[in-house]
This record gives sequence, structure tokens and C-alpha cells, in this order.
Amino acid sequence: MNKLIFATNNQNKVDEIRNVIGNFFQVVSLKEAGIDIDIPEPFDTLEENASQKSRTIYKLTGESCFSEDTGLETDALNGEPGVKSARYAGEGKSADDNIKKLLQALRGIENRKASFRTVISLIIEGNEQLFTGVCEGRLTYTPAGNKGFGYDSVFIPDGDTRTFAEMSLEDKNRFSHRKKATNQLLAFLSDKKA
Repeated sequence: MNKLIFATNNQNKVDEIRNVIGNFFQVVSLKEAGIDIDIPEPFDTLEENASQKSRTIYKLTGESCFSEDTGLETDALNGEPGVKSARYAGEGKSADDNIKKLLQALRGIENRKASFRTVISLIIEGNEQLFTGVCEGRLTYTPAGNKGFGYDSVFIPDGDTRTFAEMSLEDKNRFSHRKKATNQLLAFLSDKKA
């Protein structure tokens, strides 16, 4: 198996995963696979949403594939936005609106502790495996930086002083929740290859 379809329409996520995987195997986006669908994320957990996306593509193609769902979980807001991170401010999926709503909800709150959590669902020959990566950190009071996407401009990972949006992709991947989950995916695929 040299090729995996990545069940996402988010090119930023494709770029991040490719940066981690290198030449180990070929990651094919939905667009590159000629699949033009937006898979809903109706569930209350990242695990269920990730499974839904990979199962949908596996049923459609019969090919090995994976998907991921990521949430920003904020301590002071009981884990919000969590599974609703992409649509926190509404169905428009506007990162700016999501950040505004988040910072508004945290106004006057000193506890800025938060974490990003990624769940990857891999399906090979109909069998599913789940991998989880977590990055602990804190939220800023104002956005900083113009790289990255989503909540990157307001999240500083533990062990650094910069937001993800102020880092190169290589620097971000030293801490990244998505990289941690992808490393587990790679370890699993390496074992299968061996």
C-alpha cells in the first residue's frame, strides 16, 4: 500500500500531514482523488466524526483511507469549542468569527489553559484504527501571526512563547497535536509493512 486517500477538503491539513509523512506513502486529497463531497460532522465526539469521514470515503472508493477531526478544548469553557471548533460561530466556518467568539467568551477570565486534540481514523481493508494526539498550551488575549489556520493565531503551545501562527510548519510540527497523531499512524503502517 503506497497510497492513502485523506478524507478532507482542507488543504492546510493536507500540507501538515504531508510534511510529517514525507515519502513514506502518498497522501491523496479528496480533490486529487476526484471526489467532490463535503462530509458532515454531526456527532458529539471527534472520534465519531473522524470515523464517519473515513467510512464514507471507504464505502465510496473501497480504497485505504484516513480522516481526522480536531478540536480546541478550553479548560475555562468546559472544553468548548471542542468538537464544534470549525463551526463555533456558525455554519460559515469562518476562522476569524470563531476566534472572535472564543476571545469574547474568555473575556475577563485569567485561566487560558487549552489543548488541541486530533483524532485520526484509518481504514485499511475495512478495518479501522484510531490514533489521538494532544498538544497542551494556552490562549492569548489577541491574535498574533499570519501563518497556519483555524485557531493557530491565539494558541501558544507549552514550551514556546509564539503562537502556532507565528511559527514555520517545521516549528509547529515540533509540538503539533496533528503530528503526534500522524506519528502513531506512521508507526502502525510501519509495523504493517514490516
